Amino acid sequence: MEYRKLEGTPLAVSAVGFGVWTVGSTWWGVRDRADGIRLLRRAYELGVTYFDTGDTYGNGDAETMLLEALGEVRDSIVIGSKFGYDIYNYPERPKQQERPQDWSPAHMRRALEGSLRRLGTDHIDFYQLHNPRLDAILRDDLWDELDKARREGLIGAAGVALGPAFDLRQVEEAAAAITSRGVVPQIIYNALEQGLGEGIFPVARAHNVSVVARVPHASGLLDGSVSGDTEFAPGDHRNWRTTTDERRKAWLIDGLEKVKALAFLTRDRTIGQAAIQFILKETAVASVLPNIYDLAGLEEFAAATGTPALSDAEYGRVQALYARNFDLPEPARSTL
Repeated sequence: MEYRKLEGTPLAVSAVGFGVWTVGSTWWGVRDRADGIRLLRRAYELGVTYFDTGDTYGNGDAETMLLEALGEVRDSIVIGSKFGYDIYNYPERPKQQERPQDWSPAHMRRALEGSLRRLGTDHIDFYQLHNPRLDAILRDDLWDELDKARREGLIGAAGVALGPAFDLRQVEEAAAAITSRGVVPQIIYNALEQGLGEGIFPVARAHNVSVVARVPHASGLLDGSVSGDTEFAPGDHRNWRTTTDERRKAWLIDGLEKVKALAFLTRDRTIGQAAIQFILKETAVASVLPNIYDLAGLEEFAAATGTPALSDAEYGRVQALYARNFDLPEPARSTL
């Protein structure tokens, strides 16, 4: 496993992290808590030290799973968690709709206390605003309270996890987070969806602030787990986004055609490993958070940094394909 400095914080993280939402929520269909705990423990054995969770994942279940799985090695891991959604007054939302958000200092304190309790720890290493808009990033009283929590030793560093889905407005949000607050943004970025990185990476490099990348496999397109015949399980978040023929064709069919054009990357690595190595070629990226939901995927992705890094020629060829939309007639569409 490779480890990188999370610039803008005092932390170092594994280049491949573990997004606990896949085992601590039902966004990928029915989950099994015991299996999730085994995956978290195995990830640590494989060298993963960065675990990214949030209070809204399973209404706190993901945080308690992390405690049960890795509480005994707390001092050897980096915990990232998130706040902002009001899980207290809105515990359930149909079809994974966004809950109302509360960016008041009082809510941040309540959320922080709840996460600390569920995680069984006295501090959270990397505490992120969960899908904020620009107004939250520019809200001084919230950031003053976060800084106070940092001085109290309750958090190591603050950051922003931008979303929930790919949206180019997040370039402005990330730039504000980097330039106004000096904090690390987490963004959606992969070989098929490079729009956010194009706008954010230069700003991050100029200010010596890292970026965390999630959805590196474009929700299954780049790890071989999705085909043209895939039927998503009930509750899987991709079901809500492929309910019309037009959307299904734009994301699934066109996406699979793009993946075919990347076959040249798989001589010395799997396509899933190549997708991670593509992102890690960017020096501003400190860690990649693949969607992990089974042992085979975990072991494949955790081994990605042990495969050959993309050569300049390979990287340039991917960039050239992306620039011309992989020679497909339709413009690039956002991932799920």
